[in-house]
Amino acid sequence: MRKALKWLGRLLAAVLVLLVVVLLAAYGLSERRMAKVYRIDPPAPAVPADAAAIERGSHIAAIRGCKDCHGADLGGATFIDDPLFARLSGTNLTSGGPGGKLSDADRVRAIRHGVAPDGRPLLFMPAQEFSHLGDQDMGDLLAYLHSVPAVERTPPPNRVGPLGRVLFVAGKVPLLPAEIVDHTVQRSAPPPAGPTAAYGAYLAAACAGCHGKGFSGGHIPGTPPDWPDAANLTPDPSGLVSWSEADLKKALRDGVAPGGRVLKTDYMPVRVTKYLTDEEIGALYAYLHSLPAKPRGQH
Repeated sequence: MRKALKWLGRLLAAVLVLLVVVLLAAYGLSERRMAKVYRIDPPAPAVPADAAAIERGSHIAAIRGCKDCHGADLGGATFIDDPLFARLSGTNLTSGGPGGKLSDADRVRAIRHGVAPDGRPLLFMPAQEFSHLGDQDMGDLLAYLHSVPAVERTPPPNRVGPLGRVLFVAGKVPLLPAEIVDHTVQRSAPPPAGPTAAYGAYLAAACAGCHGKGFSGGHIPGTPPDWPDAANLTPDPSGLVSWSEADLKKALRDGVAPGGRVLKTDYMPVRVTKYLTDEEIGALYAYLHSLPAKPRGQH
């Protein structure tokens, strides 16, 4: 019995040592990647000052999720707070916070490239969803950022916990979107706004983070095992093949799927998609139904 307990103690000690080694390695590797400096000097588009542009910029900030992470007033908000994984806060973008010190080039660098003014990558700034944003939309968004009232609020600083670092190093969580954005891409003008598949593809970039590049859903990379899978948005029997445009509109606006099934709006961001216009929903519907049908879960 003593011998067995002795071996068990040694085994536990070995496991503990291995765990410490893994955590130290994850910390060192993640810190190195977080400290990388990107030399990016993006041109800022023309920024209009008319009321229509500011209103359009506010709409873009709503449907693209800016207000979801940075707060409805853009004064900053914490959107993940898990000691093991991470504490992540959208910074205060108003003149009452760090946003007031940013130039338009700094804002473009952050939005399109996920890079801070000092060249270091921003944590969880989904630049891969904004890198294609057209210059007119970017200009309107900047016009809106110039117009928002100052908010005196300082969200808690970001930190990445041990589990978050291990998952990041293992390639399971894209904590640094700057690593996956093509910083050399030459942007072409987006398609004209309208209920077309082409414009829907432009809008749907904001959906790919959860639903995957192929939009067939499945488990969202880096989320806990108990998180629900993202839905299949392709015209497959496991997806949207039987959905009408009215069905999609009700799901995006009210969080209710065909048959009265209530969506889990803690995960499906109806708080964001409810601001989509009829034209934008029509465009998304046309695009999603133009995709090749894929079984659910291929992401």
